[in-house]
Amino acid sequence: MANKGLGGRVRRGSQLARTGLRGASGFAGDRARRVAGRGDDQRAHEQVAGDLAEVLGEMKGAAMKLGQLLSFVDLDLPPDVRSVYHDALAQLRDAAPAFDPDAIDEVIQEEYGAAPESVFASFDPEPLAAASIGQVHAAKLADGRDVVVKVQYPGVAEAVRADLRNATQFAPLARFISPNQEIEPLLEELRERIDDELDYDREAQYQRAFANRYDGHPFIHVPDIVGDLCRRRVLVSERVYGQRFSDFSAEADPAQQQRVGEIIFRYAFGSIGRFRLFNGDPHPGNYLIEPTGTAADGGVRVAFLDYGSVKMFTRERYASMRQIERAMASDDRETAVAALRDAGFVPPNASVDEDTVYEWFLLYTKAVLAEQPFEFTPEFAAEVIRSTTDPRSPYSDVLRQLNLPPDYLLLNRIQWGLNSVLGQLRARNDWRAIRDEYVDETAQPATPLGELDAAWWNERNPRVEPPA
Repeated sequence: MANKGLGGRVRRGSQLARTGLRGASGFAGDRARRVAGRGDDQRAHEQVAGDLAEVLGEMKGAAMKLGQLLSFVDLDLPPDVRSVYHDALAQLRDAAPAFDPDAIDEVIQEEYGAAPESVFASFDPEPLAAASIGQVHAAKLADGRDVVVKVQYPGVAEAVRADLRNATQFAPLARFISPNQEIEPLLEELRERIDDELDYDREAQYQRAFANRYDGHPFIHVPDIVGDLCRRRVLVSERVYGQRFSDFSAEADPAQQQRVGEIIFRYAFGSIGRFRLFNGDPHPGNYLIEPTGTAADGGVRVAFLDYGSVKMFTRERYASMRQIERAMASDDRETAVAALRDAGFVPPNASVDEDTVYEWFLLYTKAVLAEQPFEFTPEFAAEVIRSTTDPRSPYSDVLRQLNLPPDYLLLNRIQWGLNSVLGQLRARNDWRAIRDEYVDETAQPATPLGELDAAWWNERNPRVEPPA
């Protein structure tokens, strides 16, 4: 059913509350059935998951973005139950309820002063995908190019900003949960990142920055934007034809799955190591697997979409991150904890169990610091999330005393998402050696993909040098 708008926030809030009650009831019933030995508990979870998908899809904005995150991260649930929620919420990634075409036409009219059929040679009113703050339509330009047009939902910016204003009401609760957390800087970072997502002109700049940096890359494809057609609420970019990640992961042979897993890892760590940039929205709906038609290069490359949540680190912050990583890699606990204090994780006067702090951070870096090769699994992804979110976690008491520096807010998001995506592929490799290619100028390519990447990088002229 077409969504007519974002009005009636109180009504939608009550919808979510009712869903929450149904969810609580469903989980309670599930536990009761387990005790009674009955075998129909799956049905209750399916009902709750369906309710959540329906309500979050209609709400759009911040609530729907939460649903997108939950659709693929590996939460601390039994595998059979986890899949129920993943399957139900997966529709929020690219098949959420679409907006009324008339409302989308109005946005385009306001941004261009003309109707879609006057701006584009053709414009399909049926969306290719509908996401949290906008939906994507296929179109064609007068010169024959196929493009995609991302149009922001009318009123969504105001609704999301209202959500953020309301978030300050949770500051006392956040301080109770984590007394040493500096709340305001974290909220300010969140506001800045959300403002970026709501400004399609800014997103176009970020996407162009990535496209320029990966121009001609052998296995990473960033679609270029059509700059003269981008507006504050409309983004136009090259259309990519490829297979959705969910379909690929279900159908591909193990060799192709390993190749794509390595490409995704290289994109994330290479962007930070070479450019001090990272795309903080790693959910599977933002990957398309493209056939290359060449057996020599493995036959596929990955197109990376959606640049609404991008962060560029300062040289100082990047140097701080590298100091922590080097100390962890050499098992220098004293230096690592001191670097964590300098970075703002450990408040200046906080007295914490430094061994527990170190072990917790070691878990987050396990993929590159553990014995190699290391295999990403759904269980590992769930363990990382559980270490931070479960009050029964052995790290819980110490984490209450720590502070999350604002710059690391989106890094947590990509850490959780990347672990889960690579876990779906059971990606196995020498991740430490691959990561070193992007932080150590003397490191040699660790894999055939690394050789392709190094050849491309060495031929770039001019090229963006790694940060000092």
